Amino acid sequence: MTTTPSPAAWDARPAEEFAAFVVTPAFVETSSRNRDTVATPISPESAAIYRFMFGKFAAWMLERGLRMSTVSPADLREFVLLSDRGKRDLNSKIAYRYLRLLERVFEYLGRAPNPARQAIVASDRELTPKDAPMTALDTDQLQRFLAALPAVREEERRSGAGWKRRRDRAMQVVMALSGLRVAEAIGLLVDEVGRQADVDGAIELSITPEAKHPTSYEHTVTLPRAGVAELFAWLDERDALGIPGNLAFPANMDGEPLHKATVYRQVRATFQRAGIPAAHAGGRTLRNTFAFQQLQQGTPQDELTTALGLALERSTDAYRHARVRKEDAAADAMPDDDIPGESGPPPAPVQGD
Repeated sequence: MTTTPSPAAWDARPAEEFAAFVVTPAFVETSSRNRDTVATPISPESAAIYRFMFGKFAAWMLERGLRMSTVSPADLREFVLLSDRGKRDLNSKIAYRYLRLLERVFEYLGRAPNPARQAIVASDRELTPKDAPMTALDTDQLQRFLAALPAVREEERRSGAGWKRRRDRAMQVVMALSGLRVAEAIGLLVDEVGRQADVDGAIELSITPEAKHPTSYEHTVTLPRAGVAELFAWLDERDALGIPGNLAFPANMDGEPLHKATVYRQVRATFQRAGIPAAHAGGRTLRNTFAFQQLQQGTPQDELTTALGLALERSTDAYRHARVRKEDAAADAMPDDDIPGESGPPPAPVQGD
């Protein structure tokens, strides 16, 4: 039974009302991705992300004496584009995510016209140019990258020496062929790796957002046959080494998580061995390549959105226009992989990685 929202309650207690709303099937029903499915509540992890996002908006409204029933499109644009000092604070993707979330809330509240939808329309031209074009590898470059992965020496494998190179090799294969974010690869659990291959020899990776990326959603992605043998060989070795814990790609023999800087450094080294010029080569370029190739192969956009663990179908639009440049195949400058607003050199590596 659907409860009719109370505008007065949302004006008085927006954060509390949203917290109650986001865990109901009614919230799912406001998503364009779930119109034709049976509405079931989202995961607790996803609900926590949405509560955090809406909480920032509710606090901002409180500071300015605004209410859900009267906040205007101009107010919403100010929220997503400006900080307290009047400087741009959110990049366009984050701005759009906020507006899309608020659009769902106002749809539920029955506000017409929907102020968030009006803000999205008004902001499209302003927001879109701010996103730097994504860069992807072409088919030849991807094969060169895979050929340049850390080498496997059987004598070392038998003795257990050099196991980190084989870990790095398997992890980079998974990132390149299944489109995982760096944070998702670091947080990949052994239990999330499917062991039953399909008729094409592919397996499924069931990604959960816990301890991974803050805006990652539960999703399942396919690792093709070309990557399955590499991953399974590493997991068998990991088991033989007796590494504790459940991380598929641990940093050390204690089973601790890798640092993003370690992954960035190792991926960049593979780019260099492949002879692919790359000022900021990192996991993002591999993810871009996966998404770009999926679209080129005819994968429907809604399926790719789900496979990438994204909340919004529009988030995959940019992959259609990814640049493939022979002389600079990885020019995007976000080595820390999908962290809005962060740029510059990677953090210092953890000793022992």
